[in-house]
Amino acid sequence: MDQVEIGKYIGDQGITLSEAMRAIDENGNGVLFLVDVEKRLRFSISDGDVRRFLLKGGRMEAPAKEAANAKPKYAYSYEEAISLYHKKNWVIIPVLDMNGCITDLYTGDGVKEKDRAVLRIPVVINAGGKGTRLDPFTKVLPKPLIPVGELPIIEHIMKEFSSYQCNDFHMIVNYKKELIKAYFESGNEKPYQLTWYDEEKPLGTGGGLCMLKGKMDSTFFFSNCDNLLTANYERILAFHKENQNVITMVCAYKNLSIPYGVVEIGVNGSIEKMKEKPVFSFLTNTGIYVVEPEVLEDIEDQVPIGFPDVIEKERMKGRRVAVFPVGESDWMDMGQMSELEKMRIRLYGE
Repeated sequence: MDQVEIGKYIGDQGITLSEAMRAIDENGNGVLFLVDVEKRLRFSISDGDVRRFLLKGGRMEAPAKEAANAKPKYAYSYEEAISLYHKKNWVIIPVLDMNGCITDLYTGDGVKEKDRAVLRIPVVINAGGKGTRLDPFTKVLPKPLIPVGELPIIEHIMKEFSSYQCNDFHMIVNYKKELIKAYFESGNEKPYQLTWYDEEKPLGTGGGLCMLKGKMDSTFFFSNCDNLLTANYERILAFHKENQNVITMVCAYKNLSIPYGVVEIGVNGSIEKMKEKPVFSFLTNTGIYVVEPEVLEDIEDQVPIGFPDVIEKERMKGRRVAVFPVGESDWMDMGQMSELEKMRIRLYGE
């Protein structure tokens, strides 16, 4: 691996968790190595380390080393790195020189990617909205059928679930629903089992679930039709089960850069604080959830409601609801015009 590429996996040990997450997202391999001023390896931090730190109450503004592994695996030769990697199938093994500085990285070149877990749980997709953010395209086509590369938005979502053998799809439809149904009934062979639920009126992102009462007897995924999640679904489901949640909301780390100097003022215009081009970090709802069937019984029939409001009702009842954080690069919001081309490039390349 050349030095420019290696540099994508190395950060200063003084950076914040937010800065570490941005670097992890950019290199795309889920890990960053933190070094001291003399470039010696001190810590490794993975997206899993970040998630565990946040779930324990940590904050994105904290120093990254607070969440990091202080005893990272490493090797002193490429051959040793290969041996270490294959013992436990690590993500990356850094190769160090005798001063403890990283000279190379072994990423399992040529190793066959592991098969995904077989989850086989139902998937409910809310495909009933008008997709106003994609206007004027949605004046012609319903949002789920807006193409991204070779496939419409909804089928990209379904393919991701299908890779975990989740092929039992329950589709809530309303706007231009006949076009959506016609696409799936067009004779193309697809591995999906489809059940349709027709809204008589717009019921929001949560209200349409009332039509599934008595039809779900197990945990299910629930997704909007404009969000593609490429995180590890097996880990999300395991987290949901282990914590006995009734709803798990998948949230993505987001970093918002302000391209200006920000000033806080006090009495008589005195300057209290200044920060040049600050970055704000937060978790945002991806619109993808894991849900227990008893939640459906609390949704009123034919009453419009957003699913975040359903979550708040469950929380107020004392039921366990929680967040599973994922990296910013694990989530693509296809509901915005500006994001469609970015997504096409990510899925198909330039």
